[in-house]
Amino acid sequence: MTDGAIPWWRGAAIYQIYPRSFADSNGDGVGDLPGLTAHLDHVARLGVDAIWISPFFASPMKDFGYDVSDYRAVDPLFGTLADFDALIERAHALGLKVIIDQVMSHTSDQHPWFQQSRMDRAGPCADWYVWADPKADGTPPSNWQSVFGGPAWTWDARRRQYYLHNFLAAQPNLNGHNPAVQAALLDVTRFWLERGVDGLRLDAVNFAMHDPLLRDNPPAPDTCRVRTRPFDYQREVYNRSHPDLVGFVEKIRAVTDDYPDRFTVAEVGGSESLDEMQRFTQPPGRLNSAYGFEFLYADALTPDLVERSLAAWPDRPQIGWPSWAFSNHDAPRAVSRWAPPADRAAAARLHALLLISLRGNIFLYQGEELGLPQAAIPFDQLRDPEAIANWPLTLGRDGARTPMPWRREAPGTGFSTGAPWLPITAEHAALAVDRQEDDPDSQLALTRRLLALRRERPALRLGAMTVTASDGPILAFERAHGNASLLCVFNLGGEPVAWSPADADAWTVIEAVNGAALGGLPAYGGLIAERRA
Repeated sequence: MTDGAIPWWRGAAIYQIYPRSFADSNGDGVGDLPGLTAHLDHVARLGVDAIWISPFFASPMKDFGYDVSDYRAVDPLFGTLADFDALIERAHALGLKVIIDQVMSHTSDQHPWFQQSRMDRAGPCADWYVWADPKADGTPPSNWQSVFGGPAWTWDARRRQYYLHNFLAAQPNLNGHNPAVQAALLDVTRFWLERGVDGLRLDAVNFAMHDPLLRDNPPAPDTCRVRTRPFDYQREVYNRSHPDLVGFVEKIRAVTDDYPDRFTVAEVGGSESLDEMQRFTQPPGRLNSAYGFEFLYADALTPDLVERSLAAWPDRPQIGWPSWAFSNHDAPRAVSRWAPPADRAAAARLHALLLISLRGNIFLYQGEELGLPQAAIPFDQLRDPEAIANWPLTLGRDGARTPMPWRREAPGTGFSTGAPWLPITAEHAALAVDRQEDDPDSQLALTRRLLALRRERPALRLGAMTVTASDGPILAFERAHGNASLLCVFNLGGEPVAWSPADADAWTVIEAVNGAALGGLPAYGGLIAERRA
């Protein structure tokens, strides 16, 4: 706990690390745990409270670690359990909490549980996955579609049944209704909590429990957006988020409550995500927080988007605590979605200022502190199965997963002495850590300064939020905590705007980007001002 009864995670800044692409210690071109540990000083100097590490568990890597074949083992590609223990020790010594992914909705088809389940309808794991007989004509039991394209059902000749997979066919869905499955997953949770992890991010948790009646999903309304997957043509009503899932969420929380100061955050995507997030985080006995894809999949950053997203999480006793991310490993980098190339440096500064001003927890994705744009990856170098399947209609995920550029002139920009698993672009090399480290005007320096401001000002970390202006490209809101009040103002557009609060004389600017001032906001200008005593 910090500040008396306030837990450390409330209002925390959390840095996401995609371990394949952070730092490689052995020259094989893939990042690993020892490389991550060796670079934790960089993360600590940012001033974040915690790191979240994407999966490093044993896996065939069909979905780069989100297809787990052994929940209790580190994949040799990333190191060993001893390497993970060393990582925990170093992170804690630097004052960083450690959050890991738990993938509770599906496993790899190479997991021993699935191997047993597919071989015997009467064995001990027979009902650990979602199996169903075909319809009379041999077709799948429902119309459910996979996130990655095509039916969410695959025929298995061993059992002469279909199995459900909301993602790749190599990622069969666990049967979250089965008490034995729940018990096994909770045991895995205890395993990592015992090793000292401080929190869990629950990956795609809303896919952990389906409708046992296997009813067809209804069609989704046409929003006039390009739909690249059959999945986009349905409302995902029955293939996920069965009402009983809340009971399992409460069990997860009960386990983490057995360990002091632990944190749980759910990833919840899809068209029904807001309702699901609020059910999963309803106080007092459910998850601590949740985040969705309001910003991650948004094509444009607008005042209306920010206002609507934050308004959905009012400060009320029965509403949970939100988390926010502009970029992550599953979405094209925000600066490339929200600004044209010529404006991206300025936009990155504004995005950083806005993110640290939001009520809730904030997630920074590795490279965001450098202002990295989405990397352009040629088709013949793509690795992401979703990007390959949907080429060229989506940017895919590879362009957000390219290795961290540490030193511009070093081989592999300091990420690896071998050939990196994804290419590192010249645009990223020019923004390498060593190029920004000693530059007080760099995105890296600004990120450190802004995170320090959020840490030092309870109004930013914990305060109430009230929108005071949402006109055209201008967004303004106040953050208040105790006797302190801060005014946060942003010009989200590419043209300068003359704007000033009615009581401009009552405020003193304490931080500004891109030349912003009370009375005049340049393109992508933003500021934070403090009310004078």
